[in-house]
Amino acid sequence: MRRLAARGAAGDAGEAAAPAADGSDSAQARSPSPWRWQMNLLRRPNYSHHHHHAPGIWVRRTTSSSGAMWRLMRPCLLPYRLIDLCAIWDTGVFLPSAAWNRASSGVERRRLNAAKKVSRRMPLSPRISHPPRKQSLKSSYIFCTRSQGGWEMLSSVREVQLKRLEVTRPRGLGNRERGRVPRMARQPAPPWVHTAFLLCLLSLGGAIEIPMDLTQPPTITKQSVKDHIVDPRDNILIECEAKGNPAPSFHWTRNSRFFNIAKDPRVSMRRRSGTLVIDFRSGGRPEEYEGEYQCFARNKFGTALSNRIRLQVSKSPLWPKENLDPVVVQEGAPLTLQCNPPPGLPSPVIFWMSSSMEPIAQDKRVSQGHNGDLYFSNVMLQDMQTDYSCNARFHFTHTIQQKNPFTLKVLTNHPYNDSSLRNHPDMYSARGVAERTPSFMYPQGTASSQMVLRGMDLLLECIASGVPTPDIAWYKKGGDLPSDKAKFENFNKALRITNVSEEDSGEYFCLASNKMGSIRHTISVRVKAAPYWLDEPKNLILAPGEDGRLVCRANGNPKPTVQWMVNGEPLQSAPPNPNREVAGDTIIFRDTQISSRAVYQCNTSNEHGYLLANAFVSVLDVPPRMLSPRNQLIRVILYNRTRLDCPFFGSPIPTLRWFKNGQGSNLDGGNYHVYENGSLEIKMIRKEDQGIYTCVATNILGKAENQVRLEVKDPTRIYRMPEDQVAKRGTTVHLECRVKHDPSLKLTVSWLKDDEPLYIGNRMKKEDDSLTIFGVAERDQGSYTCVASTELDQDLAKAYLTVLADQATPTNRLAALPKGRPDRPRDLELTDLAERSVRLTWIPGDDNNSPITDYVVQFEEDQFQPGVWHDHSKYPGSVNSAVLRLSPYVNYQFRVIAINEVGSSHPSLPSERYRTSGAPPESNPGDVKGEGTRKNNMEITWTPMNATSAFGPNLRYIVKWRRRETREAWNNVTVWGSRYVVGQTPVYVPYEIRVQAENDFGKGPEPESVIGYSGEDYPRAAPTEVKVRVMNSTAISLQWNRVYSDTVQGQLREYRAYYWRESSLLKNLWVSQKRQQASFPGDRLRGVVSRLFPYSNYKLEMVVVNGRGDGPRSETKEFTTPEGVPSAPRRFRVRQPNLETINLEWDHPEHPNGIMLGYTLKYVAFNGTKVGKQIVENFSPNQTKFTVQRTDPVSRYRFTLSARTQVGSGEAVTEESPAPPNEATPTAAYTNNQADIATQGWFIGLMCAIALLVLILLIVCFIKRSRGGKYPVREKKDVPLGPEDPKEEDGSFDYSDEDNKPLQGSQTSLDGTIKQQESDDSLVDYGEGGEGQFNEDGSFIGQYTVKKDKDETEGNESSEATSPVNAIYSLA
Repeated sequence: MRRLAARGAAGDAGEAAAPAADGSDSAQARSPSPWRWQMNLLRRPNYSHHHHHAPGIWVRRTTSSSGAMWRLMRPCLLPYRLIDLCAIWDTGVFLPSAAWNRASSGVERRRLNAAKKVSRRMPLSPRISHPPRKQSLKSSYIFCTRSQGGWEMLSSVREVQLKRLEVTRPRGLGNRERGRVPRMARQPAPPWVHTAFLLCLLSLGGAIEIPMDLTQPPTITKQSVKDHIVDPRDNILIECEAKGNPAPSFHWTRNSRFFNIAKDPRVSMRRRSGTLVIDFRSGGRPEEYEGEYQCFARNKFGTALSNRIRLQVSKSPLWPKENLDPVVVQEGAPLTLQCNPPPGLPSPVIFWMSSSMEPIAQDKRVSQGHNGDLYFSNVMLQDMQTDYSCNARFHFTHTIQQKNPFTLKVLTNHPYNDSSLRNHPDMYSARGVAERTPSFMYPQGTASSQMVLRGMDLLLECIASGVPTPDIAWYKKGGDLPSDKAKFENFNKALRITNVSEEDSGEYFCLASNKMGSIRHTISVRVKAAPYWLDEPKNLILAPGEDGRLVCRANGNPKPTVQWMVNGEPLQSAPPNPNREVAGDTIIFRDTQISSRAVYQCNTSNEHGYLLANAFVSVLDVPPRMLSPRNQLIRVILYNRTRLDCPFFGSPIPTLRWFKNGQGSNLDGGNYHVYENGSLEIKMIRKEDQGIYTCVATNILGKAENQVRLEVKDPTRIYRMPEDQVAKRGTTVHLECRVKHDPSLKLTVSWLKDDEPLYIGNRMKKEDDSLTIFGVAERDQGSYTCVASTELDQDLAKAYLTVLADQATPTNRLAALPKGRPDRPRDLELTDLAERSVRLTWIPGDDNNSPITDYVVQFEEDQFQPGVWHDHSKYPGSVNSAVLRLSPYVNYQFRVIAINEVGSSHPSLPSERYRTSGAPPESNPGDVKGEGTRKNNMEITWTPMNATSAFGPNLRYIVKWRRRETREAWNNVTVWGSRYVVGQTPVYVPYEIRVQAENDFGKGPEPESVIGYSGEDYPRAAPTEVKVRVMNSTAISLQWNRVYSDTVQGQLREYRAYYWRESSLLKNLWVSQKRQQASFPGDRLRGVVSRLFPYSNYKLEMVVVNGRGDGPRSETKEFTTPEGVPSAPRRFRVRQPNLETINLEWDHPEHPNGIMLGYTLKYVAFNGTKVGKQIVENFSPNQTKFTVQRTDPVSRYRFTLSARTQVGSGEAVTEESPAPPNEATPTAAYTNNQADIATQGWFIGLMCAIALLVLILLIVCFIKRSRGGKYPVREKKDVPLGPEDPKEEDGSFDYSDEDNKPLQGSQTSLDGTIKQQESDDSLVDYGEGGEGQFNEDGSFIGQYTVKKDKDETEGNESSEATSPVNAIYSLA
């Protein structure tokens, strides 16, 4: 036999010692015969090294014809946590199942907890030591650990100094060595704060527990689970604990018969407990003790029963002997390799590996089914490269059994296994594999059915064959998959629906499809239910003569039966009790007496399970007593809210009242609110609320009182805050922070820089009201926060300091150089490796002419957010080495970024990784809430913790809850996500909720309780005594009686009135009967409904509204609104057909709101700002037209029309007459009571006639002047005017009929005009370069004529007939 030792410390690494065995086994290890390894976790002795040694994992190999088996014995000595390890020895590998990290039973969890406890007591070594080994043995041992990415080799025996492991011995709670992390300085809360807060939470419960000094029947407080599976190697422990006064005694039954513990020397019962211990150290077979056990706790007042605990011993049978022939299959055909594991208790976890201990890679083509078989949708040639062995891992015995491997022989048309074809876009065609449509391998056929119990997980599976490999999709007939509960597994081949409820029943179908076609399989799901509580019986505390009842209501499918027992005996065989009456699921007690004390059991069961509940009836005569310390002092800040608690007990249940300063009436209402449990809430504390508050509990047997002294303190306020400042380097900065606080409280003023505690060095001076910084440097730049705090409150004020660098001198050569971002730091190195810290050193890059001001250190971890970098800390630009404070169990990797005034550098290359050792969490998740999503559940949610707060592997959350008013035992469950749904809760009851973080090193601190509420149901009652009072024609006032709080079944959101207009009092008027609503938030008793239609019949109903919805409707109330004023007339139109009349038309109002008496028309003339006298006309209700005769043709009119009833005139509508088409915007008002003459028509016509006459006169004058006047002509060259010319003065000459000779340089035309050539004054130059023709008067005729030669003798033909001026000339 060969032995192998292995070790892993804190999850960082593991090293192995060489086997101490002879060489003959080595040959056997390499033989193909079946073998078995067994691993025992043992405490290693101290060999040659001076350090203590951590526990090792010992592996021995034995042979077995039934297959391979590894055995892991008691992992209770591993340090801190369990690690998945593997050991490769020659050709063999040890690879534990993934189920190591998923312990599913209570026994295994307890074993893991025991491992943690032992490891905390064990001295651990920071080094790995080795046992003696034979020098002749040359085998290599390699250890592995499993991460998210797969299995990773850690170390080898031949490389014993690969890594240095840092493992610190735990030194007790709060005494671990760790670096101090700078945090905001906060004063610890005084003890009374925690006490008051705890009492506040505890007082919220409504149920009253009997103090333990009073006599009471027994109550079961702890018991084992119903299906109790134990490890055959451990002693058997069956738990049963109870409380009572007097202390109860215990006895057991086994298989419904009395179990005599005294006759069996192996069986004992713990002292002051009913817990059974069955010891096998002296021999014996655990199987002999299998059966059904039940615990009885008894005192003189009754007997309480535990559940029926079914004890079973875990079994891990061996594989049956079998010889497996090679499996021959055609390439592309489907294949199923059956596992058929031996039946175990509980069922083993199945996984497939090769004989060389390599996991079988799975994808959508090759995958393992839920039954453990390995399915090939189509076989490929590469599947021959390995063999396939089914492995079964048994939880309790920690054994892994291996079946003889399957070998495949694939027949193919393409014998060469070309790896390049694996990535071919059409791999199957390239290998000559025929494509085919999908068909189902599991389940068979086209339809199947499945039954699942309520609250369990539903797993549906469809595995299909086909070429290409089919895709699987899931659907539900007639609805959608429940997105909040459904998730896909095994490459979409499995659909898992968690926490199944009745609405999840129905037909589901999976659709398998590829490019050749599709096929589907329908699964009919039926949801049954084991019994679950609707109303679990609760303890009943009565006074003599009082009445009470025990209620036991449960539901299930099939409907469960209810059986009552008293003190463990059927109620039918119990002595008769005239004060007791059984009515189905309820026991009614009337006029109870002291002799009626007993413990009642309700057992409800169906074919799927049972529920058993104990509830005692205790009859007590107890005067009131106070349960809290007397004369408490409560200090609270002004204007805050507070609650004063007064826990009490008595029977009959006392009534509690509050008084202030020993006088006055009972405090309730206004600023005070008294809860049902007696707590007094003051909504907003004022100065006058200070004083002594007395709570008095009273019943018929007496009274008890307690006092609470309330002191009101002034709030802490910063009245002179620090201001933002800009300072030059080297100057002095003064930051003020003056505080006003309550003088009876101790004030502490502290400062933060960039939200971290400020270190007050020798350059700084801190006073009570200021902070002074001498010789300001660039590193002083940042935000400064003044924190003023007392024991009760604090106030903050922040300012930002900007530091200016010195101005560069002209001789500074760097000032002219271009500046840039710094180069990245390089050569990161980790030194001084400690448990909670490490020193990081780097070499700065080039600053590129701008000094580096800061370095930012970032980290990345590879567990929760791999690849995401987070800021760790910030350091001045003058340093290149820093000690980094680290969190437990984080695999760190660091990088550094340099910053200057230009910007940030690129990040440096990452450093090597460094993993810190683990520790229990130091905090718990935040934002814990409990809210109901249905009427019978409560969803508990929280914000999960991040990698730096997990502190260890396998982070999980312990969720605890219990009814707030019952003070019952805590329910708890371990959750790996961030939510948990509590089912079968009563409707809208408060729960205390706690969420505690836990990892493999231990639990976090005890969490504080949070109050949550289960789901709401629709209200059960409607408001009563609804009274309607009509206020006016459009509003009514409502008054009603509030409903009882227990009928709301949730949080009262509002009272709501639904009302609708039934009809109008006017005949033949159609009305809309659309329902409207009016809301009255809060617990109100009256309200007003407005915006009603007058003169109408209305109906109204009231409901109560909570978070779920509306409750039942109240009795329908009818009311009639009185007559009101009508709405405005519709479609009021003003038309002006001429200047003498204006026509008005309108339609009747949309809402008459009463009997119409007629219309009132008011109109007035206006012109600009001038307004005439208003005229009023009244019309009958049937008249809808009117014509106005205009008295002033210039003015406009403004019309106002309204309808009227007996109540008065309604809304008016106003229109104006249209403006005349030629009317301009007036610029002046009336002057001297005369109309503006510019707007008169006769004046406009007169002006037009005058303008026409003036134009005619001008034309005639111009023509006369042209015929007999002078025309200014100046010759260009030929005819210069001489100085002797008498006409030289005006530049003119006469060309009358008396002188018919043409001028020199001119030609005479047929009509006597003169044609000038090349004249400077001629208009020829304006004719685009061509010569034109002119009349005598100089009019332009030939603008576009062709230019003639100068020697041309013919005259141009005149165009007088086309000239308008010549036409007028001819008329003249």
